[in-house]
Parts: sequence; C-alpha cells; structure tokens
Amino acid sequence: MRILTSLLKNTNPKIEYYSRFSPSPLSIKQFLDFGRDNACEKTSYMFLRKELPVRLANTMREVNLLPDNLLSQPSVRLVQKWYMQSFVELLDYENRKPEDSRALNDFLELLIEIRNRHNDVVPTMAQGVIEYKEKFGFDPFISSNIQYFLDRFYTNRISFRMLINQHTLLFGNDTNPAHPKHIGSIDPTCSVAEVVSDAYDTAKMLCEKYYLDAPALKIEEFNMKAPKKPIQAVYVPSHLFHMLFELFKNSMRATVELHENSKEGLPPVKAKVTLGKEDLSIKISDSGGGVPLRKIDRLFNYMYSTAPTPSLEPGAVPLAGFGYGLPISRLYARYFQGDLKLYSMEGVGTDAVIYLKALSSESFERLPVFNKSAWRHYKTSPEADDWSNPSREPRDATPPDTNTKKSSELPHPVGSPPFLASL
Repeated sequence: MRILTSLLKNTNPKIEYYSRFSPSPLSIKQFLDFGRDNACEKTSYMFLRKELPVRLANTMREVNLLPDNLLSQPSVRLVQKWYMQSFVELLDYENRKPEDSRALNDFLELLIEIRNRHNDVVPTMAQGVIEYKEKFGFDPFISSNIQYFLDRFYTNRISFRMLINQHTLLFGNDTNPAHPKHIGSIDPTCSVAEVVSDAYDTAKMLCEKYYLDAPALKIEEFNMKAPKKPIQAVYVPSHLFHMLFELFKNSMRATVELHENSKEGLPPVKAKVTLGKEDLSIKISDSGGGVPLRKIDRLFNYMYSTAPTPSLEPGAVPLAGFGYGLPISRLYARYFQGDLKLYSMEGVGTDAVIYLKALSSESFERLPVFNKSAWRHYKTSPEADDWSNPSREPRDATPPDTNTKKSSELPHPVGSPPFLASL
C-alpha cells in the first residue's frame, strides 16, 4: 500500500496532464492501411509513447471516482499497482528519440512486459468486486456506478491491448506463422464461418468434458453482396472467436441441461451469418428454454453475475466462471461500433445476435473518455457524449483536469510526424 501511495503521489501530475487529452480512435481500415502499406516502427513508436499514456491516464483518473470501500479491496489495489507501474515505465520514453539505437527495441520489449503484466486484469478486478460485495452487500446506486465503470474500464483494456498487439506483431518476433497474411492481429479476409466453426468446436470439447454430450451445429450463410460467395470480413479473428465461444458455451449448457433426458436427443444449435450493405450479423440460436425478460439485463450486469470461479485442475477452462463472459463479449462487439443483443422466449430458447460493421472504414474504436459527463455520472446519472466519436469536435469546458484536447495534439519532437497523419 505504501508503494502504491508513493507512486500515486509522485506520478499524479503526469496522470492529470495526460488525462486532459482524449484518446484518438482509429478504424480497422487505418490499422490495416498502416500495417500493410507503410508500416514504420519509428512512426508507431512516436504515436504509442503518447497514446498509451493518454489511454492509461483516462482510465486511472476514473478509477479514483469509485467508492473508497471498493478501492480498498486488495484485488483492486493490485490492479491499480499494475496500471501505475505500466504508466511510469511508459513515461521513460516520453522524450526518448527514436533515433536512439536501443529505444525502439527497448520499447518493444516493454510493451510485451506490460501486456503480460495486464493478462489477469479482468479476473483480478472481478475478484475485487466479489470482495466488495461480500463485505458491503448490494447497493443499487453503487452497483450502477460499478457497472458503468467496468464497461469503460474493460473497453479501455481491449483498446490498450489492441494497440500493443499491432505494434508487437508488426515489428517484433511474435508473428504467427500460421497466419502470414494477417496484418498484426487483423485478418483482411477473415472467413466468418470458419471462426464460427472453430469457436463451436472448442465449446463442444468443453461441453462434452462436463456433460459427456453436446448439441450439433448447423451453419447457414446469406451474402447480400455476393450471394454465391462465402462471407469474409476485415476483422480481428480473436475478438470474434471470444464472442462466439461465449455464446456457444451458454447455448450448449442451456440445451444439454434442458434436453439431457429427452428421447429425441439434443436439438442442434444454429448459426446464421449474413452480410448486408451496413451490417455483418451472426445469429446463434438455441432451444435451451430461454430466459425471462426481466433477467436479460442481469446477464450483462457484473454485480449480479459475479461468482467465485469453480475449482478446477490447473489450466482447465470453466463452462461457467465469474459470469463476465457476456458483458465482456458485448464490449468486444461494441469496441468497433458493433453490438451484441439477446432475444429470448422463455420456455423455448434464445437468439444471440452479434452485429459488426460491414465496412472497415466505419469500424472506429469506441473509447471511453474521462470528461465532464463521465465525472458527473458518479455523482448523479450518466449523460451523453462521454464516449469518443471521430465525427464530433472536442467537448465543451469540463471540470478541473478533465480532457479538452485530442491525444494527437500532444507535442511531438520537431521533425517527427504524428502517427495519425500517416493514416
């Protein structure tokens, strides 16, 4: 605790400075164009050494608005320590020129260290919420604030890892030889049906391990743009897999538990992939009995769904754990301007639909911004415009020390063009 307090005291001025800048959302097309056409490690370095601290500072300022009783939990303090350490380490490169013979390599190694350090942020923060709930119970107002915060906090983490992965995959040694055509973590010709099948196969193995059985899969495609061609997308396959794997786990568990003693056997889980002018949609349908309407929102609520992780052998993946699968999956869908929605009929089954942007140029990062609206949420209720939108101008005047500028406005050394200018 003393170390964290000391770090906070010494670093707070820098956190306040960087948090005055809004993060700069990028589109999948921008990521792709930069990685494919003119990938320059120096340019990426110049951008990330400013953008990563901005994104960290925005979320670190917001953490401090949480209730003191939650902030005092050991798991939450551990997460704060990780973020503080990463922020401090990134500051070492604040004025370090890319011409320095070791700067680029040292920075690359640091990004890998930071990514590894943050691997367990989600379960550790989830444990902190459990610790808080067990000690202090459930309060509707505080629960609303925690829900609001965690959606933004985990979205920030997704974006942070996206930036790090693009840099390390493009310029490091952790490239994936199995996918030589990938641009960083992006597949320019991602076969959606193949990702659906891979996610199903993985969930099926898990389901068979627990229940000794699993429903079959039926896949259907409808390509409005090219009816006879399989649907491809410019997307991050790992993000899509994460969402689909979670939906298949839920569908399989519900199906098996409802029909395990049925003479007719298990009804199949159905997947329908469609591509229109604006949307790429994936619907996963089951006959698992459905969920009452009043419980649908709870499935995305961290305070309702948190539960201790089941005791398993090392390395085993639970079929049900913290209950964060659905809310995190929805964040992945929304991260690039999509969404994830559930439509359920109690007694029958559930349709889960993932909506993605059909055009990579419209798939901009949806990023939380620490501004007046965000600050007020923790005091009263949420307001509009506290998420980044590339079509909007910077917000109006904000409370002390909240951001009024874009991260791209951060001062750059003379002669080093901002990363965004090359996109």
